Amino acid sequence: QLQLVESGGGLVQPGGSLRLSCTASRRSLNYYTVGWFRQAPGKEREGIGCINTGRAITDYSDSVKGRFTLSTDNAENTVYLQMNSLKPEDTGVYYCAADLIACTIATDPVTYDYWGQGTQVTVSS
Repeated sequence: QLQLVESGGGLVQPGGSLRLSCTASRRSLNYYTVGWFRQAPGKEREGIGCINTGRAITDYSDSVKGRFTLSTDNAENTVYLQMNSLKPEDTGVYYCAADLIACTIATDPVTYDYWGQGTQVTVSS
């Protein structure tokens, strides 16, 4: 079983930056696709990006493209989500998920078997 833990959330002003981490244990993330999702109050969970750690493939939603960047640290078994130029509409609980699937932003969240507990990101002045 793969276990995922997110960290790095917090309160940031509009235009600021945060870096979220998704650290795996019990199994290597190599060749897994790690997807990031967010959920704002009263809204459905939204896929914002994914990265296939072995094939170095990434995909992003239009809402974050050019502002958010995914990267991996194989030694730390961690995927990072660097978020720049944050906007109030980026507020929500951010989740990472992983599975042995292709990386595409269109993937339904229910496809992923492994999920972290989520971390809150609040963008507000």
